[in-house]
Amino acid sequence: MSVQHTLSAEHRTLHGHFSADLPPVLTIDSGDSVRFQCLDAYWSLEPYTELHKPYRQIEPRDPALDSGHCLTGPVALRGAKPGMTLAVQINALELGGWGWSMAGGFANDWNDQLGIGKGTPGIMQTWTFDYAAGTARNQHGHTVKTRPFMGVMGMPPAERGVHPTAPPRRTGGNMDCKELVAGSTLYLPIEVEGGLFSVGDGHAVQGDGEISVTAIEAPMDRVDLTFTLLDDMPLTTPVAYTPAGWIALGFHANLNEAAAQAVDSMLTLMKRLHGLERLEALSLASLTVDLRVTQVVNGVRGVHALLPDGAFQL
Repeated sequence: MSVQHTLSAEHRTLHGHFSADLPPVLTIDSGDSVRFQCLDAYWSLEPYTELHKPYRQIEPRDPALDSGHCLTGPVALRGAKPGMTLAVQINALELGGWGWSMAGGFANDWNDQLGIGKGTPGIMQTWTFDYAAGTARNQHGHTVKTRPFMGVMGMPPAERGVHPTAPPRRTGGNMDCKELVAGSTLYLPIEVEGGLFSVGDGHAVQGDGEISVTAIEAPMDRVDLTFTLLDDMPLTTPVAYTPAGWIALGFHANLNEAAAQAVDSMLTLMKRLHGLERLEALSLASLTVDLRVTQVVNGVRGVHALLPDGAFQL
């Protein structure tokens, strides 16, 4: 029988890195569900309302281990072994009480390329949510529709040591893929015993690319996920089934390489789903699959290939 667990956002459950050496705060069975609570990515205990102004965060923190996104977990799964796949069903996502976004004013390779890096003024926008209407409104009266998703969902890679949260990798992480909304199932390759899954970096809404380096960043009051172990779906990079269709993700410092990874993964997925050989799959994919720039701001670039449901008939 499946079990529902709860993990609140408190000092013992929060961390800012991935590592196979990080002990799990919860161990569950395949088929179990967990309701997570998450702070925003910046460890905030109050709304972040002004650029470069001090604000209350979770303290104390280890600067070597907790300098990345604030993550809740890790969760271990009994029986999870390298070579298996973790299916993460996203059941429900509920935003916390506030959000913020910024543009410019801090060092980042993307900001630097745009000429708005460290030493420039930058701006901060603060957002309030109308949960019933599904909208967010900032201090200037601008209103956008919300579409919540988690920016970081993933596990540590096989390589030992401390791994930063910012660059996404084959085992997931800071993918910042806006398609991973409630109703989606994310599939991740497992590379360490127990899997050690963590989640964080709640977003109220984001466009493809996350081109100001932030979405509407927000704490999450409720992140309901169900976990299932699979031993018959080998993967080398994340894939997901979403309300938009199947997606395959690629990550690399070079955008062309990220795109090639996403296409290669999609062709493998099309063979699994439809029995199509590689060239046949590529020919159909060229007509039906969209390549989208997932994000350009996380150290490596992300591309996801999207195959909409019903795109072709066999």
